[in-house]
Amino acid sequence: MSNSAGFDRHITIFSPEGRLYQVEYAFKAVTAANITSIGIRGKHCAVVISQKKVPDKLLDPESVSYIFQISPSVGAVLTGQIADARAAVTRARSEASDFKYKYGYEMPCDVLAKRMANINQVYTQRAYMRPLGVTITFIGIDEEMGPQLYKCDPAGYYVSYKATSTGPKQQEAMNFLDKKLKKLDCAEGDWEAVVELAITALSSVLSVDFRKNDIEIGVVGISEDNRFRKLTVDEIDARLVAIAEKD
Repeated sequence: MSNSAGFDRHITIFSPEGRLYQVEYAFKAVTAANITSIGIRGKHCAVVISQKKVPDKLLDPESVSYIFQISPSVGAVLTGQIADARAAVTRARSEASDFKYKYGYEMPCDVLAKRMANINQVYTQRAYMRPLGVTITFIGIDEEMGPQLYKCDPAGYYVSYKATSTGPKQQEAMNFLDKKLKKLDCAEGDWEAVVELAITALSSVLSVDFRKNDIEIGVVGISEDNRFRKLTVDEIDARLVAIAEKD
């Protein structure tokens, strides 16, 4: 029998090595979905991109999505188990709505990330709730701080990034982005340039030439009011054409 025997049956019990196996399994559930996503912060915008896999030809492609709007100014890409992702989105929307009702202004991206991370952390110490097998990458534009990109994981850890990735090809994508943004505070250019960088990064690590229906993209900072919105299929196609013309 393995050394982990018994210790992975209870979510709240540490193994003798100081590990929580159920929490580690939640991280494995994130990569098991086999979807890689990327988030990049620009000077005046922030972008999230995710693979889009429609498992069945009979499915309506519009109903398959990993990118969600949380509030008018905050969006997120959730990578992992889609059912858990939808539960997390519902909770995040509820928290953002409660904040707006209580304080009279939109919940900032960093405050929402902290709140969701706190909720996730409670799931690691209570036996009646399992951790959600999903990692959340939030983007938003703060009136004081400018564009923001936050990631929070099933263990309840959250941190701000200038660029990040989640999924099975996470490390390869981080290496690619590290080379591109090493000496920069954020990605340069307008939102179109940042979107093209995100597409190039994902395409490069997966070694795939994307078609317009293979990916989905969410952006904040396109319009003056800094609202979050998903790009249409035609807008994605325009960016893919622009990348092809550069090559």
